[in-house]
Amino acid sequence: MTDHVYKTIELTGSSKQSSDDAICVALSKASATLRNIHWFQVTDTRGNVEDGKVAHWQVTLKVGLRIDD
Repeated sequence: MTDHVYKTIELTGSSKQSSDDAICVALSKASATLRNIHWFQVTDTRGNVEDGKVAHWQVTLKVGLRIDD
């Protein structure tokens, strides 16, 4: 097994559906232009409230990208 090096970036995804969907939106969009996404960590969750209900979710992630050998 070889040692790996990772670069960490921060992303914020948003969704009207759920916090899980906001995570998926962020990772899906990032995967279109970034290679070697290996892990994520949720660092912040927030949302907007309208008429007493959650109207929109925003989730901020740290994302680890493995640097090519």
